Amino acid sequence: MNETAVITLEGVCHAYDAVVAVDDLALSVPAGEVVCLLGPSGCGKTTVLRIVAGLERLQKGRVLLNGAVAADGSHEVPPERRNVGFLFQDYALFPHLTVAENVGFGLQALAAGERKARVAEALELVVMADYAARYPHELSGGQQQRVALARSLAPKPQLVLLDEPFSGLDARMRDQVRDHTLHALKQSGAAALMVTHDAEEAMFMGDRIAVMRQGRLVQFGAPVELYCRPSDAFVAEFFGEVNHLTGTVHDKKVTTPFGELSAEGLQEGAVADILIRPEALQLGPIHEGLDPKRAVRVIAARMLGRTSLIHLCIGWPDESVLHLHARMPGRFLPPENTMLSVELDHTQAFVFPAEPPH
Repeated sequence: MNETAVITLEGVCHAYDAVVAVDDLALSVPAGEVVCLLGPSGCGKTTVLRIVAGLERLQKGRVLLNGAVAADGSHEVPPERRNVGFLFQDYALFPHLTVAENVGFGLQALAAGERKARVAEALELVVMADYAARYPHELSGGQQQRVALARSLAPKPQLVLLDEPFSGLDARMRDQVRDHTLHALKQSGAAALMVTHDAEEAMFMGDRIAVMRQGRLVQFGAPVELYCRPSDAFVAEFFGEVNHLTGTVHDKKVTTPFGELSAEGLQEGAVADILIRPEALQLGPIHEGLDPKRAVRVIAARMLGRTSLIHLCIGWPDESVLHLHARMPGRFLPPENTMLSVELDHTQAFVFPAEPPH
């Protein structure tokens, strides 16, 4: 157990009838750190949040807050005594209360002067101080989310739980509100555990990311570690589009159209899944001496803002056509049927044992 952790989960298991929602989960979050639970719908993320909050009774394992047992299967600290803030998908603001009254709702035990100061501090933290006298219906969705965050931070919780907090916002508003939320969480110093199914959002928000699949923790680490060193094909594919090839292991290597890749640890003769990120394919003009079989042909090119997506085909192997995507920075729009050379960035290509078809 991490002695400095605000929240620690040890061997947490939870099932709904015969369906296992959480399977032997262990992780910890220290003060000031944002950890994102990432995975597809139904992988157990929200169940974990509800167990930590005390809204779902723990069936097996232990939940510790600052090293003290909050739940162990036989003993449960009630939610109101856990000093945990919770930001739901539904912001659940009271329509008949002003912004300031909503934020101060959970501070009734404080003296009036201290309550007023806490509300002002929380609203300042989320850049909503100028809206204290307004009502929820007078705010945009992003402003409502920030008020809900202020309400969760006002009691100065040791831990903040966020359940898909940006899912109801449009793309442009989501970027802005995520930024405000991250800054507010960091300034508060609280530990934060956030649920999302969006890998880019997890990389934006999380100091570390816990990738879950069918109730189990697949990989836990910093965003750069998960993106650049995924533990398996599921993690690699969850963090963005990949070109998917297969190959056979020979002398601890697999052959691709772009050369050999290491297959260290895989059995000789085994079938391997080869995953290549689009940005790993670096395109350029045909150069003298290039093997014609190593050239690619442009099918289509599309500008996507900061990058360009190039649809390619290559005859590999034995004249069969392989379709690939490459992603180039900025404006890179070669005409259709242009022949290009391609170099592979090996750090963005991954080889795993082939998974059986689902």
